[in-house]
Amino acid sequence: MPPAIPAMTQLDQLASLKKSDRMPVLFVGHGSPMNALEGNEYFRSWQALGAQFGAQQPRPQLILCISAHWLTEGWWLTAMAQPKTIHDFGGFPQELFDQQYPAPGDPAAARAISLLVRQRASAPLGLDTGKWGLDHGAWAVLKPMFPEADIPVIQLSMDYGRAPQDHYALARQLKALRDRGVLIVASGNLVHNLGQMQRGASASQAYDWALEFDQTIAGYVQQGNLDALQNFQKLGQLAKIAHPTYEHYLPLLYAAGAVESGEPMRFFNTSFQGGSISMRSVVWG
Repeated sequence: MPPAIPAMTQLDQLASLKKSDRMPVLFVGHGSPMNALEGNEYFRSWQALGAQFGAQQPRPQLILCISAHWLTEGWWLTAMAQPKTIHDFGGFPQELFDQQYPAPGDPAAARAISLLVRQRASAPLGLDTGKWGLDHGAWAVLKPMFPEADIPVIQLSMDYGRAPQDHYALARQLKALRDRGVLIVASGNLVHNLGQMQRGASASQAYDWALEFDQTIAGYVQQGNLDALQNFQKLGQLAKIAHPTYEHYLPLLYAAGAVESGEPMRFFNTSFQGGSISMRSVVWG
């Protein structure tokens, strides 16, 4: 049997993923789909963050987005040339359903990433050539950041049947992509309990349990204790009320897993929506 080809060789051969300065890693609290419309503080902060690329740091060659809204059996990558804009919500104004984000995909890069993980992790990534696209967890934050939609975007699903530790382990395998011009954008929320939302609450108001969970997890991040993030369920009832289902927490593990030890970080959008959704976001690198 011939020797296995080193995984990085596949990336080196791929013209669209040339070696580059290391890209940052983002965890973005996306909150309500209405944040995708111009005018509020979150939209403006995403705009400002995107403006830094090309000004203070190189523009990404590719964006790999992990959204709370694509849950699958096994892990999948969008591998179509033109991913569709998915409006996976209801009860919102027509203006929101009219939003489009026509960023191209990159099937060759998707195949290379799948091969990279296939060779270095226990579970390969499947290639989705038509069922999915870019859901609102992805396009709602990417459109303000990169409104020209000229950077290819690949979305990675999350296998909700796997333990948090498995998600974190997979993210560790994606770290090498950052040196190939890939911006990793994980989109979820640090606290997410829709059943407890109070729609009249201000951005500075939050339940005591929401504040406690938000500040506990933020403490791990600030201390650089990123491995502790995968064990959030050890917080017991606090974790259960902060995340009755935890698909909005899992993207944080994909961001944290791709971070090098000791990398600088900063928080932004540290407020709440409805008292029970933390918008706290993080940029590393």
